Amino acid sequence: MKVSLVTLGCRMNRFDTDFMRTLFSSSGYEVTEDFDHADVYVINTCTVTSGGDRSSRQAIYRAKRINPSSIVIATGCYAQVSPQDLAGLKEVDIVVGNTHKREIVRILEEHIAGKTTTVHVGNIFRERDLRNFDAVTYFEGVRPFIKIQEGCNKFCSFCIIPFARGKVRSAPPRKVIQEVDRLAQLGFKEIVLTGTQLSQYGWDLGTSLYELLRSLIKTSVEIIRLSSLHIAELDDRTLDLLTSEEKIAPHFHLSLQSGSNRILRTMERGYTMGEYTKVVESIWTRRPYSAIGTDVIAGFPGESEKDFRETVRAVEELPFAYLHPFPYSDRKGTKASKLHGKIPPEVIKERVGLLKDLDGKKRSWFWRINEGRTVRAVVLKKGGVLTENYIEIPVDLKAEPGSLVKIRIPEEEENDS
Repeated sequence: MKVSLVTLGCRMNRFDTDFMRTLFSSSGYEVTEDFDHADVYVINTCTVTSGGDRSSRQAIYRAKRINPSSIVIATGCYAQVSPQDLAGLKEVDIVVGNTHKREIVRILEEHIAGKTTTVHVGNIFRERDLRNFDAVTYFEGVRPFIKIQEGCNKFCSFCIIPFARGKVRSAPPRKVIQEVDRLAQLGFKEIVLTGTQLSQYGWDLGTSLYELLRSLIKTSVEIIRLSSLHIAELDDRTLDLLTSEEKIAPHFHLSLQSGSNRILRTMERGYTMGEYTKVVESIWTRRPYSAIGTDVIAGFPGESEKDFRETVRAVEELPFAYLHPFPYSDRKGTKASKLHGKIPPEVIKERVGLLKDLDGKKRSWFWRINEGRTVRAVVLKKGGVLTENYIEIPVDLKAEPGSLVKIRIPEEEENDS
């Protein structure tokens, strides 16, 4: 049988799709990229926003429309959080939550034999088979992304992810070190450490991201890039390491979400605007020209014009290299979904638009202040380079993809031409 796998959402889902692809291949199934000619469709769904739900359903509808006799399996975060909603779709044959992804081949075969029920979802906070896993690598061109952690122990009032991914589970440090060593020996110059909430790495093992980084710095890999970090989880020694160690890329994604202290409290983010500013300014002072990125939610319930102006002012004043604006999306089961003062969609859309414009200005500012500087960069497979501080430059170099080069950052106008 031919199996086609479709991934919606974040990199965590891409890791999971690769894992399931391996399960099917090792069980004798033909995994195909030909979406139009498959017998089984595995739709790895996303539920972080209502848009993720909608895109997931559209992929399901398309699969059944292309091959009405196919078996459609809905798995992933949407399947974990809202299994009955998906089970109610006539296009869905099997629902497999995140708790049962390891069993997906057995579940399919039981379905074929007529021995299975539709829904396979357990309690994500109690499932023993989710407790341990090895470091898993996903490749984006020449840059390996290593998933070292999954789950989150913080329950921000707007976020559905802990209900979809469970509490923190970390790969053992020795497994991560072995994987980084292996990739370095294969010639990869940069590796990216990623997870649902990377700064919570090791909480379940009695260790920490700081301890892991101290070990990884001793390996032969040349650049270690980190995915998103939570500022309330960065202690002084971790900040000292991030801002002093050359092997750690000067690129830090620190989600802000709002510049209003009132909204931050309602979001249950665990920090004030003053505390966030102190961390950002500390990084910028100790390691100038670092790319500091952030996420911002527009239209959180109760967000007044004053609250939004405070967010805009914070983004304007802090040395951000880029920002990712998101419209607030109501997620059933979260505290925020029960709040009054929901913002009209047209207001949210306007605020997101203003933040997108601000993102363009911040990116331009960050490029301009870096003009003329010589930095390390990885040559990308698609052409061009990605600098250590996260500037992608479409330059034609006589260098092998994946190699590490020194490059002078050109003027922005020169790049535009």
